[in-house]
Amino acid sequence: MALDDRSRGRARNKARNQAQELKGQVKEAAGRATDNPRLEAEGRADQTKANLKQAAEKVKDALRPRR
Repeated sequence: MALDDRSRGRARNKARNQAQELKGQVKEAAGRATDNPRLEAEGRADQTKANLKQAAEKVKDALRPRR
């Protein structure tokens, strides 16, 4: 796999994780606005998943050998 492909893959993952976090924030706010605790909790769960994925990406980057 070429280095450019890896960079694009990391960028794609980062964008995907940020989108999931934003989606979670919107769901949480919508749940709060409509007094829907299930939607609010679902939004928090989406944010937590995105944060965990971002943390895993940072760990992978830290362990990746530098060139």
